[in-house]
Amino acid sequence: MKTSTAAARRAFANAPSADPEALLLLDNQLCFALYSTSLAMTKVYRPLLDELGLTYPQYLVLLVLWEYDGLAIGELGERVALDSGTLTPLLKRMQAQGLVERTRSAADERLVLITLTRQGADLRERAEAVHEQVACATACSPKERQALVRELKSLRASLLAHGAS
Repeated sequence: MKTSTAAARRAFANAPSADPEALLLLDNQLCFALYSTSLAMTKVYRPLLDELGLTYPQYLVLLVLWEYDGLAIGELGERVALDSGTLTPLLKRMQAQGLVERTRSAADERLVLITLTRQGADLRERAEAVHEQVACATACSPKERQALVRELKSLRASLLAHGAS
């Protein structure tokens, strides 16, 4: 058992005893709070992205490519947390929309590189309004949003580390 897991179990065991009846209430579950918040966030994004002709996963792909154009499918999948079986059809649809190109790497033909087309790159400016509207919908200050992102990244890292043990 990893030290961090053992420490977490000790901390939980030493926590003030919770009402046993409340332990399994839906509203007391971290997983449900994250899940339902994710659904609410997606509902905010949906009409904004519809105006751009994008789905949420396509938007995530574009966010990554606007930052790092020319990634291999594997690298892109890692960044957006999608496996190649999900990502490949999504990228094919994006290519059909004229947003990205899929080409074999000249250095290693096993790698398929994803690059933005001019149309995909130009969509970035319109997407800035999406970010602003979603930020407003959160009713959080920039500092509060940054703190939430840090906390969630830390939680994700802990969960991934726990899953790897």
